Amino acid sequence: MTLKVNRRDFLKLSAAALAGLAFRDFPPGERRMLDESSYLSLGRAVHSLRYYRLPSLDSEELGYYTADTVVTILKEASGYSETSHNVKWLKSEDGWFTGAYVQPVIDELNQPLTAVPASGMLVEVTVPYTQSYVVKDGKKKRAHRFYCKSTHWVNNVIVADNNLVWYQVVDDHSKDYSFVEAAHMRQILPEEISPISSHVSDKVIKVDLAKQRITAYEDGRPVFSTRTSTGYFDGTTPRGEHLVERKQPSSHMVPFEGNRYDLPGVPWVCYISWSGVSLHGTYWHNNFGTPESSGCINLTPEDALWFYRWTDPYVPPGEDYVETSEGTRVVVA
Repeated sequence: MTLKVNRRDFLKLSAAALAGLAFRDFPPGERRMLDESSYLSLGRAVHSLRYYRLPSLDSEELGYYTADTVVTILKEASGYSETSHNVKWLKSEDGWFTGAYVQPVIDELNQPLTAVPASGMLVEVTVPYTQSYVVKDGKKKRAHRFYCKSTHWVNNVIVADNNLVWYQVVDDHSKDYSFVEAAHMRQILPEEISPISSHVSDKVIKVDLAKQRITAYEDGRPVFSTRTSTGYFDGTTPRGEHLVERKQPSSHMVPFEGNRYDLPGVPWVCYISWSGVSLHGTYWHNNFGTPESSGCINLTPEDALWFYRWTDPYVPPGEDYVETSEGTRVVVA
């Protein structure tokens, strides 16, 4: 469905988006970098981040980046930290900084679609971040920022009278909706979430808490292994045998029992406990190999997608939730 609305009906959301550029350190689609051959990647500072003359905390401090600053990464180097097992130093034009809390991001704009299926459309953010807006009591308000690689459900396309296209995004927790610039999101195609090794019946996942590593086995043979980040406190990631009992391609994870997180669009969620413990993609740190979570099994979005496709139950395209009593076995030890 596509709606054509005038500026009054849309409450000047397009103007709000343009005004929002004023507080972006790095507006999506407006790169400030050298030519593309001279940099390795882009990174978003998850929180305030200090940078130094050399790749060492003992080096001269040159300044700091505020949260959500996006920088070009020119070099990488290994280092040491007492608080991290994953110490990669990154160099920008300003200096060196640790990479544990720098999200690797892309900055790609997309051709907006003019309509979405009746069941909705799963999308992924393809810019460092984008601002969502809600309309309440006749007024527009900034809502969450949606971050790169987060996933969301779109149920409508709205075209403002200046031809700026917006997607209407449904929040799976509150059931409310917000508006996001359509060019900042891309449709996830069915083949991207098709099953992996669906012919194999003997599958098991083993999570090694001591090594902070997760490994997938087929018929007793390891087929995929990567670093993870589990519960920060002992026992928050429950030991023992579990099953993947529920899956969602996108979930708004909200605070509970002291958990301070409010995370929209968490991608590729595989629940192993009705308390909410799950395997899922993570965009709020890059410190894999070190305990970081409130109990969940954190993975990069790319690794989480692999496990999402490999595990049972299968979630068909167009569906946002499936549960089973016969999901893939997960052993945490």
